[in-house]
Amino acid sequence: MSSDGAIRHMALFWLKNPDSREDLAALAEGVETLRQIEQVRTLHIGVPAATQARDVVDHSWSLSESMTFDSVADQEAYQPHPLHQAFIERCSHLWAKVLVYDITDYA
Repeated sequence: MSSDGAIRHMALFWLKNPDSREDLAALAEGVETLRQIEQVRTLHIGVPAATQARDVVDHSWSLSESMTFDSVADQEAYQPHPLHQAFIERCSHLWAKVLVYDITDYA
């Protein structure tokens, strides 16, 4: 595991009510507020693509966020940030599960 360089932080959210367009929109709006955190360099919000169903493809999640940080220190500063904590408080009732992947370059 490397602690040097930029970090891509990916979170996949499974909604409690996966068929609710309102819940999906509310979660997306909540994630969008994270863009205001100074350590966040980029933010992408997505939904599962309509790609071919295969054993290795997981389409079961509802919404994803992918953001980048310049360093592990910036990602660590993001975690307790008041805007991040407000997002969790405001939106956590919407999701049943969250899975996070923090990724850095291999080389």
